[in-house]
Amino acid sequence: MNKEINEIIKDKYSASLNAEILISNRPDLCDYQYNGTFELAKLIKKNPYDIGEEIVLSLEKNENCQKKFSKIECVKPGFINFTLSDEYINELLNKMNETNKFNIDLPTKETIVIDYGGANVAKPLHVGHLRPAIVGESIKRLLKYMGQDVIGDVHLGDYGLQIGQVIYGLLEDKIKPEEITLELLSNLYPKISGICKENDEIKEKCATITKDLQDGNTIYQEYFKNILAISKTDIKKIYDYLDVSFDLWLGESDAYKYISNVTKELEEQNLLKTSEGARIIDVSEKTDKIEIPPCIYQKSNGAYLYSTTDLATIWQRWLDYKPNKILYIADSRQHLHFTQVFRVSKKLNTLKNIDCEFLGLGTINGNDGKPFKTRSGNTPKLENLFEETKNIFLNNGEYNKDYKEEDLNKIINSIIKFADLQNNREKEYIFDIEKFSKTTGKTGPYILYTYLRTKKIVKNNESFIDKLSKTIYNVHDRNLRLKILELNEILNYAFKTRMPSVVANYLYEICVLVNAFYENNHINNLEDIKKKSDWVTLLDLTTKIIYDLLDILVMEIPSTM
Repeated sequence: MNKEINEIIKDKYSASLNAEILISNRPDLCDYQYNGTFELAKLIKKNPYDIGEEIVLSLEKNENCQKKFSKIECVKPGFINFTLSDEYINELLNKMNETNKFNIDLPTKETIVIDYGGANVAKPLHVGHLRPAIVGESIKRLLKYMGQDVIGDVHLGDYGLQIGQVIYGLLEDKIKPEEITLELLSNLYPKISGICKENDEIKEKCATITKDLQDGNTIYQEYFKNILAISKTDIKKIYDYLDVSFDLWLGESDAYKYISNVTKELEEQNLLKTSEGARIIDVSEKTDKIEIPPCIYQKSNGAYLYSTTDLATIWQRWLDYKPNKILYIADSRQHLHFTQVFRVSKKLNTLKNIDCEFLGLGTINGNDGKPFKTRSGNTPKLENLFEETKNIFLNNGEYNKDYKEEDLNKIINSIIKFADLQNNREKEYIFDIEKFSKTTGKTGPYILYTYLRTKKIVKNNESFIDKLSKTIYNVHDRNLRLKILELNEILNYAFKTRMPSVVANYLYEICVLVNAFYENNHINNLEDIKKKSDWVTLLDLTTKIIYDLLDILVMEIPSTM
C-alpha cells in the first residue's frame, strides 16, 4: 500500500516521501495508520487534513484497495486510518499457513560467522557468561531461520594471562600435567589471580610463562593441552544444559599461526609504528567524537595481545569461510577494543571487504541493581545459578515437584532464557528468580504453558483443520489474526537489529492474545462446524508460529505443564 500512496503523491503533488503505513497504536480506531500527510503539508504548504482527504478519495477508486480494506478514512488533523477487510486478513493467513516459513520475506543470503560464548579456559563459567551464550545462540538461530549461512564459533580465551597464572600455580605446587583436575583448576585460578594483584614480581613471572607458552615451550604446551581438554569438557557440559551449540570449538591458540600473515600485510602497507618499544597501529578517524587510542599489536617484550589474536582470527575465518560478515557478541565494555580491531581489519587489503559488527551486552543485575550475586553474596557459577532457580521453582508449588527431570530442566531453562531474552541485549536488567519462575505474567513458564494448552486444543480437534473462511467472529478472534500478520515485520526487524528481544516480546503478545481468545471462544463443544473449523485452523497456525519462535529463543518444550 505504500507504493500506491507514493504514486498518488507523486502524480498529485510532484513530491516524494519516505513515510510508510504503520501498525496503529489505536487498534480501537483502525489497524494501520499513515501520517505522511504532515511531512507533505510542509513541502507544499497545504493543510494536512485536506491532503489526507484527497489521498483517501484516490485510494477508494483503486480496486486493490477496495479488496484489502473495509474502511479508509482521514481523521483530523490529517491521519489516514486503514481497516483491513476480513476477507483479506484470512487470505493472508491462508497464504502463511500454506507457505514455508509463513511466507515471510527473507533477506539476501550471506555467509555469517558469529563469535559468541567466549569463555576463558582454566576457570569455571559464572553468571557473566550467561548472556553471551544465550543471546548469541538466539541470534545464530534467528539468522539461520532467515535463510543465512551461519557458522557459530565459541572462540575460547585459551592463550591469555590466566593460562600463565594457572601454569605458574601448578608448577609451584609441583602438580604434573596428568594430575590436573577440574576442582584443582577451579581453586587455583582465583588464588594465583589474587596473588598477582598484589605481587608484581609473580605477575611478571606469569606473563613470561604466557609468552613462552605462545612461543612453543614444550613443557608449558603439555600443561596447556591438559588444561584445555579438562576445561572444554566442563564448558561443553554447561552449554549442553543450555542447549547452546557451536560449529567451531576454536580459540586464540588456533589463530596464532595466522599472526605472521597479518604482520606481513601490516608491514607491507606501512601500518605498523613503534612506540616505547611496542608496535602499534593508528586507528583514529577525523569524524571521531571521542579519542580512539592506537591499537597495540605487540608489546615491547614481544608478546601478543587480544587485538593481535582477534585480527589473526579474522584472517583465519576469511581463509576458511570467506564470510560477508562476522558478528561479535560480548560485554558492552569491550566496545573500544572491537572498534580498534575492526578499524585495523578495514585497513588491511585482504580483510577490508568483511563487515564486522560488535553486538554489545548489558550486565545481569540483582534486585539491588548491582551485578547479580547468589544469596551467599558470591558471583555464582552457572551450575549454582541453575540449581538455585530450580529450588525456587520447586518451592513455588507442590505440583512442581512432580515433573520428570527432563521436563524440569526445560522449564528451568525457559525461566533463565526468557528472563534474559525479553530484554534489549544492550541494556542491563534485573534477574528476579522469584518473579521469572512463575507460570503467570511475562515469564518462560507462561509461554510454555500457553503453547501446550493451545496445542492440546488443536490435537483434540485436528480433524477440523481446513482452510480459513472469509469470516472473523469477534474482537478476540480479530486481535489474534492481526497479531499473526505482524510476523513478517517482526522477524525482519529482529534480523536487522540483531535483537532477540523483538522476537521474545512479540511471542509474549501472541500468547496473551491466544489466552484471551481461549477464554472467550470455547471450541471443544462448539456445534457450529464452520466456526469450529476456522478457530481450530487459526490455533493450529498459531501453535506452529509459537513453536518456531520458541526454537529461535532456544526454549525447549516440556511434555507437560
